[in-house]
Amino acid sequence: MGVDMEYTLMVIWMSFWIQGLLSENNSTSTGAVHFRLVGGASGCHGDLEMKRQDGNWKPVNGRYWYRKLGNRVCAELDCGSAVSVRLRGTHSYTESWWITKDCIESELWNCFESSSSLYSSLELTCSDSVRLVHGSSVCSGRLEVRSNQSRSWSSVCEGHLDLRGAQVVCRELGCGVPGLLQGALSGAAEAPVVQTFTCEGHESALLDCGSSGAQTCSSGTAVDLTCTDPDDVRLVGGASRCNGEVQIKHHGEWRHMEYSYYSDVWPLKAADVMCRRLDCGSAVSGRYSGSSDPSVPVWSISSTCLLSTSALMDCVRTDLSSNSALFLTCSDSVRLVHGSSMCSGRLEVRSNQSWSSVCEEDLDLNDTQVVCRELGCGAPGLLQGGLYGEGEAPVWTSELQCEGNESVVLDCRRSSSAGKTCSPGTAAGLTCSDPGGVRLVGQPSRCAGTLEIQHQGHWRPVEDHFKDWDLKSGSAVCQYLDCGSAVSVNTTDDSPRRPVWRVSVLCVKLTSGPRDCVGLHGSFNLPSGVDVVCSDLLPQPNISLSDGVFEVYRQGFRVLVFSDFTVTCSVRPQYPGGSFRLISDTEKPLNLTLPAVNHSARFLLSSMGYAHRGNYTCVYHVDVYNRSFTSSQSSALYLTVGDLVTNLIIRVVVLVSALLIFDLCLFFFYKVSVKRIRMKAETNAMRVVEETSHL
Repeated sequence: MGVDMEYTLMVIWMSFWIQGLLSENNSTSTGAVHFRLVGGASGCHGDLEMKRQDGNWKPVNGRYWYRKLGNRVCAELDCGSAVSVRLRGTHSYTESWWITKDCIESELWNCFESSSSLYSSLELTCSDSVRLVHGSSVCSGRLEVRSNQSRSWSSVCEGHLDLRGAQVVCRELGCGVPGLLQGALSGAAEAPVVQTFTCEGHESALLDCGSSGAQTCSSGTAVDLTCTDPDDVRLVGGASRCNGEVQIKHHGEWRHMEYSYYSDVWPLKAADVMCRRLDCGSAVSGRYSGSSDPSVPVWSISSTCLLSTSALMDCVRTDLSSNSALFLTCSDSVRLVHGSSMCSGRLEVRSNQSWSSVCEEDLDLNDTQVVCRELGCGAPGLLQGGLYGEGEAPVWTSELQCEGNESVVLDCRRSSSAGKTCSPGTAAGLTCSDPGGVRLVGQPSRCAGTLEIQHQGHWRPVEDHFKDWDLKSGSAVCQYLDCGSAVSVNTTDDSPRRPVWRVSVLCVKLTSGPRDCVGLHGSFNLPSGVDVVCSDLLPQPNISLSDGVFEVYRQGFRVLVFSDFTVTCSVRPQYPGGSFRLISDTEKPLNLTLPAVNHSARFLLSSMGYAHRGNYTCVYHVDVYNRSFTSSQSSALYLTVGDLVTNLIIRVVVLVSALLIFDLCLFFFYKVSVKRIRMKAETNAMRVVEETSHL
């Protein structure tokens, strides 16, 4: 009840914000965008304000911002890298700018929406004199320095900065400790080269270090620096290091991770990134708890950012205090990597603090049942070597001997196979069935209806109170259901309040398993839902031949030349009305259309000639949901035109009979003729004898 009440209050408050958005006419997709930082000690620190071309300066609400977005703004201001992004509670009816909660760095300029309220100001701190550019994260890239005198950015040669200098840079940027220092990783330097720095390591800024005069250096040696902290996240209070409450270390300080309904949706897929960061297995489950002290400052991690980048510190911000915390359970000993969902991939087992691949031949059904159970997935489906690549992990030197009822893999008996190697293409790839499901319900077609997801054993609709779902996310659902792409996605609010799931829309767009994107905070009672209509709405029609003289001939039918017959097109009953089109690829092509009657149409074809030999197919068309839909073509019906085989047989029989009769007639004629000739010869002989005797 408390969960629903808090979420309902959030919905009411956000509804006022949406009304503010609707009352504005500002376009968020065109026009130049300008930023400034106000109220700080320099132009690179303060509260963020923005205006569009020919517009007024307005404060930017801090909700949904994270460090990587702030870094983009710092670059636009010609400041250094983003050091911190902090929210400060304001709560006023002041015109402001918001960003959408699924905003990513590459689309920042299109994320802004105008509102009549300000919930929290965004305080952004950029470094003044150092920055890392062209790197894979905020804390990596080519080092550039700006002196107080020139105010222009310059590169540093690799040999002009040692480890202590790198420590100062990483500290100044709020980025942990130096992990990699070398030249030309992030491209050749475009900025001029500056002096050599001599640091003791305790300075708070690089410009506080001693330096010598400017020098030139050889090509390809501009300093590339990667700052990192391998221990920036931990799970505490659980039974193992892979289970417990999430805590984040930023700027050297451990804090609870803020987790509430007001933040962006945290799906299991984002939690899985945390588990991999901890060198644990896959994320199995997550939950929230109200156990943290609401007066203690917290760090917040954007799940939107975490789904699109592998750098945890790119996604952090200092958030308002919160009384909720996130608890995660990761698998300790097994994981599936490089799969299409969290329940598929190449199997790796953790043993002796390292991950190893498993040979396909070392697994049986009992083993895979335990693996799938430990990962919170369904029953094992496909087990195939090399299905998800070979990987670089060494081969596990033990063979599992599970009985099938164990909870985790490490509870199974094992036999040692020292020095074992797998043949190429036999690293075990495993696909477990999805413990949940996705469906569209409430309409005649399985490819249209209200979106429901099965999670934690319950089928529930997906809420969309803030209208985040669009054609791209709808298409991800349609593709998952093998229904083509989305042609319409609509939010409904006319249902009675019932339990619904919150889903990360960005996660749905980026992954192939919508169930992995359900929020970890459970369900809420709301009236909203998502209706999706997919392009492959109609089933494939059927085609058949009837009411004519025909016979089976090879892969089709033989039709008697000049005869009449009927081709019937039909479809499984779904929608009333519609029409069928009969198409042929014959010498004289046909393209006939008839209205559907009882979900079928009968095409009468008369006086078929030899030019009508070929393939015939049906297509079904219907207008529903204010759109026109056309099915795929039916399977081809092949017709050949000619005399029937039975007619040919009769003709052959008649011909053979006639020949036999003719032969018999000839035979009897011959017999009679021979007899007559003999009789005549005998008569003549007798006459000769008689005449001779008279002489």
